[in-house]
Amino acid sequence: MARVILLNKPHGVQSQFTGAEGTRTLREFVAVPNVYPAGRLDAESEGLMLLTDDGALQARISDPKHKLPKTYLAQVEGEPMAGALEKLRTRVDLGDFTTRPADARSIPEPDWLWPRDPPVRFRRHIPTFWIELVLREGRNRQVRRMTAAVGHPTLRLVRTAIGPFILDGLAPGAWRDDPPYEIPN
Repeated sequence: MARVILLNKPHGVQSQFTGAEGTRTLREFVAVPNVYPAGRLDAESEGLMLLTDDGALQARISDPKHKLPKTYLAQVEGEPMAGALEKLRTRVDLGDFTTRPADARSIPEPDWLWPRDPPVRFRRHIPTFWIELVLREGRNRQVRRMTAAVGHPTLRLVRTAIGPFILDGLAPGAWRDDPPYEIPN
């Protein structure tokens, strides 16, 4: 059985263990030898990352062909109307590729969510809203590109689940071992 570590990656941290001097990396939070990220989050994104010592499991979690759903909460500019959400649910042409259909819905601001450091910029005349998105693929900056393409740029992005693994109460920078687990075929 593989070891799986669930980490709540803070904003501003690279999804790797090494980086240029002055760059915040996973090493600052997880001092466990021989575990590696299964997937990535850009430095501006926060939330659930999985680390494992099993290369095959790492590949299964990361590879879009396994269609492991990834759940994100996106704080976006402006109120997303039904048309924008429908575009996210069908397919969004991003120029270099067209996304697979996603689950998308408006949600109230999560009351359990920690404050971001630094805070999201505030604009008095442009309200923000929250969208929950579930993707079964994961390309570079995909959620941000999708929301921008439908007219609602992402201001804050938090991943809350990867398949059966959920963030569930982990504070930013905190991690825990998950019970041994095998991803089904």
